Amino acid sequence: MPKLSIVQELTLSQFPKELIEKVFENIAEGIMITDRHKKILTINVAFEFVTGFKLEEVQGEKPSILQSGVHDKTFYIDMWKQIDKEGIWQGEIWNRRKTGELYPEWLTIIEIKDKSGEVTNYCGIFTDLSERKIVEDELEKRALHDSLTDVCNRFAFIERMKVLLEMTEQKKLPIQHAVFFMDLDRFKQVNDTLGHAIGDQLLVEVSKRVKSLLKNKDILARFGGDEFVITLANIQHPREAAKFAETVIRAFEKPIKIRDQDIYVSTSIGISIYPEDGTTTEQLLNRADRAMSFSKENGRNCFSFYFEELKTDSNRVLLLDSELRKAIENREFTLAYQPKICTQKSEIVGIEALVRWDSEKLGFVSPSEFIDHAEESGLIIPLSEIIFELACEGYHKLVAAGYPKVPIAINVSSIHFQQQSFLESVQTILERNNTSAQCFEIEVTERTVMNSAQETISKLVKLKQLGFKLSIDDFGTGYSSLSYLVRFPLDVLKIDRSFIQHICSLDDKQAIVDAIIQMAHRLQMKVVAEGVETSQQVELLKSMGCDFIQGYYYSRPLPMEELIDFIHFWEVEHQGRI
Repeated sequence: MPKLSIVQELTLSQFPKELIEKVFENIAEGIMITDRHKKILTINVAFEFVTGFKLEEVQGEKPSILQSGVHDKTFYIDMWKQIDKEGIWQGEIWNRRKTGELYPEWLTIIEIKDKSGEVTNYCGIFTDLSERKIVEDELEKRALHDSLTDVCNRFAFIERMKVLLEMTEQKKLPIQHAVFFMDLDRFKQVNDTLGHAIGDQLLVEVSKRVKSLLKNKDILARFGGDEFVITLANIQHPREAAKFAETVIRAFEKPIKIRDQDIYVSTSIGISIYPEDGTTTEQLLNRADRAMSFSKENGRNCFSFYFEELKTDSNRVLLLDSELRKAIENREFTLAYQPKICTQKSEIVGIEALVRWDSEKLGFVSPSEFIDHAEESGLIIPLSEIIFELACEGYHKLVAAGYPKVPIAINVSSIHFQQQSFLESVQTILERNNTSAQCFEIEVTERTVMNSAQETISKLVKLKQLGFKLSIDDFGTGYSSLSYLVRFPLDVLKIDRSFIQHICSLDDKQAIVDAIIQMAHRLQMKVVAEGVETSQQVELLKSMGCDFIQGYYYSRPLPMEELIDFIHFWEVEHQGRI
């Protein structure tokens, strides 16, 4: 701000004194006027409001009454040197209110001289920056923190890692750091079944549990969605990283209570070590991410260190995608069929169609691998349509062999089911293959029926009207309840194999299966037990009233030709036709 000139003084003098006083008292900035000895003569209302001092408390005092102690003596010496030289000083300064509270302000000090050039007064004009600082601090916090969990975000993690690695490189002694890539298992099911509000709260609680395990030197960040990254700084040995990963996994053995509901969640963890697995943040994150994917593929709820063979993963994914697209175009898939046996009549009551792919370049590819990739890439829709086509062809082979009353169950992907064109595409396939919906059973997962319930009910009702039987697959792995399922027109409930596996040795598994069977029957639903492998399991399930059994105890999934032979031998063995 320039010094007042004589012309300006003359111009101001032309205005009524009352006008000048009105402006002085109502201006938003605080104003303080001193004499040439820097003793306060007068202040305005804004000054009183900001500082808390009234005129009578500061009149005759020096501005040092407001000093905060933040700035040293040199700061004020340099400030007054500039005023003496240039007649003005501007800058940010910290002062003290009457209450003792420190606050920042933007201050302008102007030197006032008379016509002869002698200093007569000093005028200080300031703006309180407290609110602006609060906003700036909040913006800075938002820029560096995840707004939901209040831990570091991706940007802040990368910046802190940059500083950590730069400091490490300057040290002469060898130092190791461990980077963890952590992904919650089946988190999408929580969002789909319980809603995003519960999912968000779950993420908050997860971050709290992990944060409680860390030291100040360590870094925790939410990387996006249900992914978290952690850095343990300056570890002595990779064993320390393994021990920490085990601690994290154990931390989630206890349920997380949200809105009086216990939610169980597990996590898959990948670990990379600096400098063995990489010397940059990008390398360490990439390799920890690959190790995490390996953990998921090997059962979830576990941790894995990065190892050299994982370098081939990215190449395999590219090849898998390319070969899967070719396989869909050339219909290179086949179906295997696993029988379902009635426990009371020992009859084959149906078969489940399971897709198989034997690739020329990749060899036999696990369904879990190529179906997961198909869902991620959007290829699941044309793949599902091929499965329906193959099931129709399989049914015609059953009819030709003399077994027209054996319905085929087809698994439907949640992504395919949610498509607007789902019903139309299924009807088109049936018509093209001259088959009836009554020949098939559609299996949907909990995730499918619990997502967008009203639209789901409408589709299920239409499928029933077409003649399909409907079953819910893998029951018990999601978050739905049997009482909720009464809303859906389902015929069959399939108990997931994870409950059947230990049914003879664990009382709690046995109690859960028994309760599911009894409640399903009350809802007029038949029950299938999946993954049955022993005679003890068969006898126990029979005693519980389970309707149907499916598993290796009776038969592995078979190609159609072998299935027809199996049905024939079954008939002979049990002396009756289906």
